[in-house]
Amino acid sequence: MKKTLQVLTRLVTEKVINDFAIGGAVAAIYYTEPSDTSDLDVFITFPPDKLIVSLTDIYGALKKKGYTEWKKEGILIEGLPVQFLPVEKGVLKGAFETAQPQTIAGTKAKIMTFEYLCLIMLDTGRPKDKVRLASCWGTKNLNQTKFLQLCKKHGLEKKWQTFYGNFIHDPI
Repeated sequence: MKKTLQVLTRLVTEKVINDFAIGGAVAAIYYTEPSDTSDLDVFITFPPDKLIVSLTDIYGALKKKGYTEWKKEGILIEGLPVQFLPVEKGVLKGAFETAQPQTIAGTKAKIMTFEYLCLIMLDTGRPKDKVRLASCWGTKNLNQTKFLQLCKKHGLEKKWQTFYGNFIHDPI
C-alpha cells in the first residue's frame, strides 16, 4: 500500500491529477471492521488548467512508469489494483472536499469521512453497499445526525427513508 500511495502522490506532483482521496472499503477500514475488497478506490480531480481531461492521461503516465497490468477494472500499481474515479459534482464532490488527511502505511493520504462513505453506499445502492450500510448504521463512529443532514443536502432523504424502512427498522 505504501508504494502504491507514493506512486499516486507522484501523479499529483507531476500534475497528471490535481489531488486524490481514498474511498470505498479501504477507507471504511478506518471507521469500522474490515470488509473484503479487491481494489483501492481512488477518487481524483484533474488540474484546473486542463481543458480536456481523460483517464487516458493517467494510464499513459502510469505506463511510462511500467504499470501496464490490469486486474478486473483496476490497474495494478505495486501489486494493488487501483480504480480511478473522477469527481465532478454531487455526493462524490462533497465526499472529496471533506476527506481528511490520514497516515496510511507511513504515507499521508486523504480518506473520505465515514458519513460520506455511508452516503455513497446509499446513493450507489448496490446489494453489497446495502449490507455494508446496514452494518455501519449502529456503529459508534457514524455521526447519524451528520449523515441525515448530508442526506437532506444531497437530496437522498426519500432513498434513505426507503432503505431504513426495508433494512433497519420502521420508516423514520
